Amino acid sequence: MPKAKSGAKSKSPDVSLRERVKEPPAPELVVAYYAPSLEKAKRYCFEPEMRIHLAHGLMLARQDIVRNKDVRVILKALLKLRDAGPDALDLDYTQEDLYSYVERHIVGAVGAETGGRLHTGRSRNDLNCTTWRMALRTAMLEVLNQLNTLRGTALGIARRHAETVMPGYTHTQHAQPITLGYYFLSLADLLGRDFGRLLAAVKQTDRSPLGAGALTTTSFPIDRRYTARMLGFGGVVEIAYDAVSSRDDVHETASALSILMTNLSRLAVDLQNWNMMEYGFVELSGAYCAVSSIMPQKKNPQALEHTKAEAARVIGDLVSTLGSSKNTSLADVNDGVTAINQQALDAAERAASTLALLDGVLRTMAVKPKTMLKGAEIGFGTATELADAIVRESGLSFRIAHNIVGALVRETLAAGKVASDITTEDMDRASVEVTGKPLKLDAQVVRDALDPQFNVRIRTVLGGPAPKLVEKAVGERRKALAEDRYVVRRIQRRIEKADEALLRDAADFARGRKKTA
Repeated sequence: MPKAKSGAKSKSPDVSLRERVKEPPAPELVVAYYAPSLEKAKRYCFEPEMRIHLAHGLMLARQDIVRNKDVRVILKALLKLRDAGPDALDLDYTQEDLYSYVERHIVGAVGAETGGRLHTGRSRNDLNCTTWRMALRTAMLEVLNQLNTLRGTALGIARRHAETVMPGYTHTQHAQPITLGYYFLSLADLLGRDFGRLLAAVKQTDRSPLGAGALTTTSFPIDRRYTARMLGFGGVVEIAYDAVSSRDDVHETASALSILMTNLSRLAVDLQNWNMMEYGFVELSGAYCAVSSIMPQKKNPQALEHTKAEAARVIGDLVSTLGSSKNTSLADVNDGVTAINQQALDAAERAASTLALLDGVLRTMAVKPKTMLKGAEIGFGTATELADAIVRESGLSFRIAHNIVGALVRETLAAGKVASDITTEDMDRASVEVTGKPLKLDAQVVRDALDPQFNVRIRTVLGGPAPKLVEKAVGERRKALAEDRYVVRRIQRRIEKADEALLRDAADFARGRKKTA
């Protein structure tokens, strides 16, 4: 069994990863790369990296690769540094990543012969991939929680407004009557599919590369499954070369986030339109609006405009991640493997904040049911049902009925009238124009066909907007949402329990309360 032997403590605690080169990093390299990368790493990576070091140290002792007494000293220094936080590191920006400064700090605290043993059996390649996966996993679980909150709000609106009739639109034109509840039921299903995509991305991210080394693992008898378990991962990326070379977890995450944000942007467009005076269907709370410096009447839907802008930025993050990796070797390379992490985290954070923002918008907006119903009554969205009624009552084909109603709508608009003004006499004139014969439909049949509420009630085919179908579907979706919330909580609890066990075991081992890890 290969084992790292202990020796005398080094007199000099100063170690560097730049021993291969004589020159210090160029100032331009520091400004362009080292300094900004380190600042990002301090924010995202310090806590995950501390946990990785603790898990790896415990594993080294457990596998009898490094002596227990050396690991105890290392763990004490790590726990002290973790408590102090990243500002305890002396960053002079001569090293390229956070780990270099952590190692230098530990070596400075306990000596090179002891502190230098922490890196036994691993590489910065697998360390960094693991760190960023942990950071991304945390960010994505927050996205899933915020998404489920918005789904719940959408389902609440769907239930409350199952009978709130409004115009449905296609191509920005009045199409057929729907209800506001039906619209938000559709949105909830769309968000449910977003959840599925995002959860799949989380499951890909939730696998540990630690122990892959540079690309071929190591000759030391490390236990990769132990460290994965201690870090709360759901599994390992088995093949070491794959673990440090492939970042499709990032690509998949950025893609799923871009789809989500595209869907949220489309919602924002609808809400922005409905909030206009010309529609008057909803009114946004002033808490989510801005004002004009010159026009006192303005109440600008800033939250919705911000949502659309954030969607563009997240899509840009996707393009950046794919573009960075596109022309790189399938191997560990900075641009294809490392540089893409910040964009994915940026996308996750923007998505989480946008989801929370839109949830607030929906919870506080005022709905105007009378205005919605009036719009449905006058906008010719009932024309399809009128054609269907002709088919049922007269026996004419749908295409001929379609032509009759098309002529009827044209003539009604030419006369300056709206849909609710149509009479049986109007229909007879249109029928004579098309077929040479009047329809002579019962007046009640015509009134029902022109009634948006009637239109909605009779659409009872699976997936239709009839209130009873919407209410039933909402109940089913609430159960599915509860199950999805449980899935997220189960992952979070697994990670929390692993964190608790890791910190407890590391503290106990460092204090000598446990003889072996």
